[in-house]
Amino acid sequence: MKVLLQRVRRAEVRVDGAPVGSIGPGLLVFLGVERGDGDAEAAAYAAKTAELRIFPDDKGRMNRDVREAGGALLVVSQFTLAASTRRGLRPSFDAAEEPGRAKELYLVFVGQLRQRGLTVATGAFGAMMDVELVNDGPVTILLDPPARKVP
Repeated sequence: MKVLLQRVRRAEVRVDGAPVGSIGPGLLVFLGVERGDGDAEAAAYAAKTAELRIFPDDKGRMNRDVREAGGALLVVSQFTLAASTRRGLRPSFDAAEEPGRAKELYLVFVGQLRQRGLTVATGAFGAMMDVELVNDGPVTILLDPPARKVP
């Protein structure tokens, strides 16, 4: 799973010109599901997304999470995050999960955020979307994979 966060002043997703999800200040979250990902990865990434302290405190230091900052989240499926560009000039998407399973994990991720009491808007899974945003900072962070537990 790959999760790219952008701190935004506002963001909106449109499909065929019609808005399907929008937020004011908060996080635009691009989520790419890869083969082999499961519920545990979705839950771990959701927890990291919710708790990551990348919003300014009263002194201007990145010391608040999205809830403390009064922000919302807009989660957009982005299978192209699973692209490999190691060979040639055309990206390979072999690592991307098949759409049915990817949608399940996307919904697990969104559900985990909502269970934390966060306001979450979404794009339209699998649709061609126009994403409009105003970066805040700009602050853009690619989350590291969660630590794997050794049995």
